[in-house]
Amino acid sequence: MEKVVSGIRPTGNLHLGNYFGAVKSFVAMQDNYQSMFFIADWHSLTTHPKPENIQNSARTILAEYLACGIDPQKAPIYVQSDVKETLELYLYLNMNTYLGELERVTTFKEKARKQPDNVNAGLLTYPTLMAADVLQHRAHKVPVGKDQEQNMEMMRKCARRFNNIYGIEFFPEPQNFYFNATALKVPGLDGSGKMGKSEGNCIYLRDDDKTIRKKVMKAVTDNGPQEPNSKRPEVIENLFTFLKIASTPETYQYFDEKWNDCTLRYGDLKKQIAEDLVNIVAPIREKIEDYSANTALLDKVAKEGADYARQSASETLKEVRKIIGFRIY
Repeated sequence: MEKVVSGIRPTGNLHLGNYFGAVKSFVAMQDNYQSMFFIADWHSLTTHPKPENIQNSARTILAEYLACGIDPQKAPIYVQSDVKETLELYLYLNMNTYLGELERVTTFKEKARKQPDNVNAGLLTYPTLMAADVLQHRAHKVPVGKDQEQNMEMMRKCARRFNNIYGIEFFPEPQNFYFNATALKVPGLDGSGKMGKSEGNCIYLRDDDKTIRKKVMKAVTDNGPQEPNSKRPEVIENLFTFLKIASTPETYQYFDEKWNDCTLRYGDLKKQIAEDLVNIVAPIREKIEDYSANTALLDKVAKEGADYARQSASETLKEVRKIIGFRIY
């Protein structure tokens, strides 16, 4: 059975971008693949969070994973920092990765632009840590969003280069896995291309019904269709993306026809989107609250997941040390 590994950085509550872009893929894969999912708390250090933020966020994400339908009996869930083997492989991969390659990664350039006073080495080597997260389990597939495609290519390059340097086919080259046929990029409510915490344009899985409706009704629009069958501008196409992922095909077709004959009322469109999103988020939110209150269960799931992940990573690291020429303990 093919192995699948993926994780989410704990920088607060999960939002719909995380849910539709990654977590639904996690749930879909756990019955058909040997899956492991983790909470990437080391990755969060690139933005220098406070200790309490790291600890609280890890538990929060774990509760949200469970609420979304990940079954730890089928797919172990662990916290990244509980698997120390990751750091050793991260070191080896960094030794084979070149500065110019890392500096060309789009996500690094974007983060460096957004936080010019904190362009740290961890930010630069984010792709090699991500590669270590996956390669330590010799995984074949990684559920990712569209914004991670370049990091995935770097991961494959790390695997390929290790194999070439030591003349052995050891690491598989992990492939992108999408819940849909192509990568799903959930838009922001402010008219921007992507939903993200730092942009402040999210609907969170913990948002109550009133908050969801308020956020959707404030979504950016324009003056409406001016000509029949015209192309929709990005801010309106974003709303139709929400309609596509949250509503029925018949509902989408109805509003698409309204756009094409110039009778679309944005208020009606937003109300429909809001109610459909409420129907998705409300049951998940209730489960999140239940899991969050059961800290003993969360700690048990994390410990069992860490034990499983460490065993998997240790087996890989023993082989890696042997291949490179280091002593095996």
